[in-house]
Amino acid sequence: MEKVVLAYSGGLDTSIIVPWLKNNYELEVIAVCVNVGQDDEMEEVKKKAIESGASKIYVENVAEEFVKDYAFKGLKAGVMYEDKYLLGTALARPLMAKILVDIAKKEGAAYICHGCTGKGNDQVRFETGIASLAPMMKIIAPWREWDIKSREDAIDYAEANGIELNVTKEKIYSRDQNLWHISHEGGDIEFLENEHKDDLYMMVKSLEDAKDEAEYVEIGFESGTPISVDGEELSAANLLIKLNKIAGEHGIGVVDIVENRLVGMKSRGIYETPGGTLLHFAIKELESICLDKETQAFKKNMGQKYGELVYNGLWYSSLKEGMDAFIDVVSKVVTGTIKLKLYKGNIKVAGRISPNALYDEGISSFGASDLYDHHDAEGFIKIFSLPSKIKAMKG
Repeated sequence: MEKVVLAYSGGLDTSIIVPWLKNNYELEVIAVCVNVGQDDEMEEVKKKAIESGASKIYVENVAEEFVKDYAFKGLKAGVMYEDKYLLGTALARPLMAKILVDIAKKEGAAYICHGCTGKGNDQVRFETGIASLAPMMKIIAPWREWDIKSREDAIDYAEANGIELNVTKEKIYSRDQNLWHISHEGGDIEFLENEHKDDLYMMVKSLEDAKDEAEYVEIGFESGTPISVDGEELSAANLLIKLNKIAGEHGIGVVDIVENRLVGMKSRGIYETPGGTLLHFAIKELESICLDKETQAFKKNMGQKYGELVYNGLWYSSLKEGMDAFIDVVSKVVTGTIKLKLYKGNIKVAGRISPNALYDEGISSFGASDLYDHHDAEGFIKIFSLPSKIKAMKG
């Protein structure tokens, strides 16, 4: 019997895929749960996969690798989709695709199956990642094949097959979680006139429940990579865990966005990215004192393009690889510490320290300076304003 490797989370979609595959394909189902920091009980996930009909389940714990080599790489690049979304889901998909391919090769599987819907971005991300690493691998995408039309239908299918669920038709949100973020989609969120409900938060407190006292936090960076919190050096995953807790207590990191999906439609999502929000704020402040004007502007534009590539599933593209090389070079000087003040969803910069700071108070102050003579500005302004003067004369 041929084998299929299934990207398995134990959620609604992947739970019903196991019996569906066995009912519709003559394949041995091998479940693969890639643990990138989601808040799941993995022993329960294992048990559920086997009880649903999988012959075997792998649980790959790669939270540290995900944060260090994917989330922090995106952070250093300054990725942000449509000025809001910090790409928590998109950053995890290339690593998950890599692990699925590795296990499929190990098991000699001819197929990889995923539970992404036919309307979402993730189907593109998974399949593009898989194609980049195993171009001849065959894909099974049940949401593009079966008669199930909605999450309500999926719940009915699960109940008919005796599969226990942690969702109901009343609380039907589709969620994706890792150490970087958690996303919420579906249900009442789909109606734009509805304010999203604070009780859906899982990583961040509401503003009403956030701490009533302000808190300071210091984040240390080395060459564009976070290395410490309040002077304590931590591994990538532990650093993010600590910042998630700190920011979450202050109601920081919630985004309500209507985004343009790759597949052509708009969709609404609520994203919680507490620690990542602090890190993005801090690294921008550090870059503002360490990078020269032209490099800072060019890197900002590149970060937008980099973010689009990640969102579109092109992590393994040549363009993204080339961007990484540029970012690594210009980020060598992005070393230092940023002090932040946190209060009720707000972040205020409270200190910037770097041995590579290009800011010099002696030059930038209003007083006299050996490197800058006020009189020199007169000639500069005459030359700079010459095109404007000529245009006015000709007009």
